[in-house]
Amino acid sequence: MWRDYSIGFIKRNRASSLSVIVAAFISALFLSWLCGLFYNFWNYEIERIVSEEGDWQGRICGTFDESVVSDIKNFANVDAVTINPKLSDENNLVVDIRFQNIRTVYRDMPIIAEQLGVSDRDLSYHELLLSRYFVHDPQDTAPPLLPAFCAAVLMIVCVSLILIIHNSFSVSMDARVHQFGIFSSIGATPGQIRACLLQEAAILCIPPILLGTGIGAALCFGTIQLVNQLAKEIVGRHEAVFTYHPLVLGITILAAVLTVFISAWLPARKLSKLTPIEAIRNSGELHLKKKKNVRFLSLVFGAEGELAGSALKAQKKALRTSAISLTLSFMGFTLMLCFFTLSEISTNHTYFERYQNAWDVMATIEDTDLEDFTKTDDVQSIGKADSVIYQKAEALCPVLETNFSDRLNELGGVEAVAGDSVRIVDGSYLVDAPILIMDDKSFEAYCRRIGVNSKSTGSIVLNRIWDSVNSNFRYKKYVPFLSEEQDSIVLQNTEQTEETVELPILAYTQEPPVLREEYDNYTLVQFLSLSTWKQIENTIGHTEADTYIRVLAEGDRELSALKAIETEISDMIGDNFTFEMENRVQERRDNEEMVNGYKIMIGALCVLLAVIGIANVFSNTLGFIRQRNREFARYMSIGMTPKGVRKMFFIEALVIAGRPLLITLPLTVLSVGFMITASCLNPMEFLTKAPILPAAVFILGIFVFVALAYCMGGRKIMKCNLAEALRMDDIV
Repeated sequence: MWRDYSIGFIKRNRASSLSVIVAAFISALFLSWLCGLFYNFWNYEIERIVSEEGDWQGRICGTFDESVVSDIKNFANVDAVTINPKLSDENNLVVDIRFQNIRTVYRDMPIIAEQLGVSDRDLSYHELLLSRYFVHDPQDTAPPLLPAFCAAVLMIVCVSLILIIHNSFSVSMDARVHQFGIFSSIGATPGQIRACLLQEAAILCIPPILLGTGIGAALCFGTIQLVNQLAKEIVGRHEAVFTYHPLVLGITILAAVLTVFISAWLPARKLSKLTPIEAIRNSGELHLKKKKNVRFLSLVFGAEGELAGSALKAQKKALRTSAISLTLSFMGFTLMLCFFTLSEISTNHTYFERYQNAWDVMATIEDTDLEDFTKTDDVQSIGKADSVIYQKAEALCPVLETNFSDRLNELGGVEAVAGDSVRIVDGSYLVDAPILIMDDKSFEAYCRRIGVNSKSTGSIVLNRIWDSVNSNFRYKKYVPFLSEEQDSIVLQNTEQTEETVELPILAYTQEPPVLREEYDNYTLVQFLSLSTWKQIENTIGHTEADTYIRVLAEGDRELSALKAIETEISDMIGDNFTFEMENRVQERRDNEEMVNGYKIMIGALCVLLAVIGIANVFSNTLGFIRQRNREFARYMSIGMTPKGVRKMFFIEALVIAGRPLLITLPLTVLSVGFMITASCLNPMEFLTKAPILPAAVFILGIFVFVALAYCMGGRKIMKCNLAEALRMDDIV
């Protein structure tokens, strides 16, 4: 009997049934997409680590011979053993081990070491890879965060979806309180009523759960392909491959089923607890518990505004999910657009626009001193390009207060400008003095540019300090650091400060060479030729390990031309040096691709929140037909015209879509104002690039879909029979 009743009710109430089906479909779709993304990102991270660092899980270093490989293979849980040729040398052999059961790594490795007579200090674990497999050192007291994070996100999503789907079931079940009250009065038990409602939920939700799970997996596949497409230009990136494990399918369906079951069980339990008298007296209409005047709506829209406001207050609980989802989607989308706009402006300020005329190609020659680099002349012979080869070193410089410039003294001295960045030692201010060592030819060209004789031994001093009193870090102003009266400068070893050299000052300048370098705010940067550095390197020391090649194209600066320069430099350097190459145009494209990827991912999440909110509006408007047809029939019986009914629907739709906007805009303005202030940007610079159009399109889309939901619900109500709607004992 209950089965026939449920099937009959579903057939006669397609609108409310459709809202439940849509809610279950969205739930399964979102859970499937989310679980699939989690699994694929996890799998991608493992593949990336293996490709970059190897698939070893444990490593042993010792003075044993190669026969140890066969000894290790004899251990029961060992899967593979290989000798690492890059880390092994004549004195030590490094052996990489993989295990069949990865979870016993931290237990088996000490046993293997003991059998080989190796100390535990010679053992190492691939902790990053092991952590991705959720294997952690048992002696580490810190709990593993990744599984807890994934479980927490899944739990939050399920709870959120329960709140959303629960509303769809609640709207459908609340409209039937009167019916079940009559059934209860003739003998139906609470258990039978709950079973009937859960049976209906199963009939309605199983097909959309399966369909949503499949489409969610397809959406996950599309997301992975989209990420690959956006990031295809990123050099050296490992391409993601879509995978879908059966366990992911099981978790998705289980989570979706539990979500739907709990969503249906909550209102069913509440309904089954009503006494027959309470249920029979319930007409299914929405009522305000406390009368409230809606002054603003009544003032603007008249009587229809008053009625619409009262109806919205009566539906406040049912529309709570829509309000939260739409508000979060509005805020998330607008803040995301504003954040990325500010980030783009900041990045252009500090990097791309700042250095667009400083470099086009950068090569880093690893673990090589400038004087040992034998390809200097070849690099500088590249046609239509300006090349500089340089290395960096560290030193200190003692400065007397009497040598400060007048401008610096007017600001209150170096303490007022630099604070704790400089210190006093033996009556002198000890200032960091970074050294840039340039090849002789490049140094000579730099000297010609600033009008200095390059034949003499000495240093060119970058004589400036950031005026932090009258400018911020975004728009820096500089004043002279030294008075420029001294003819020489003393440099100290950063560790052994008694080791010093005195160099003639060839020139003071506030124009550094054209390099891709960021100089600290409160330092005295020294520019030296390689010939000068050779005379003092034994005293100063502390050179960085790498040498840099900066190339600035003088003609075509398109990507293809810069790629050709990269290839030419690579061929020149050959296999004698280990190097990394950077391309300014390629870096900018990579950055734009990554930012666009972030925008799409976060934007998709915001759109999903908006879809959840809109789905809740559709669910409510399509499900309230049986609840509100008496309400509107009563209004029309006392003279309200169809035009007035449509006006009420228009007002309700306007409030539902407009309220989140009114809440979001002030918060967004305050947040963006805070971000602009914190980043010290000119507000007009942001306003000229403010993402007004995409935000307006997003907001307009929300308004259109909310209006569409009310249009569909309103058309059905307008078709209801007036006399039938006013009957007090409406059962089916």
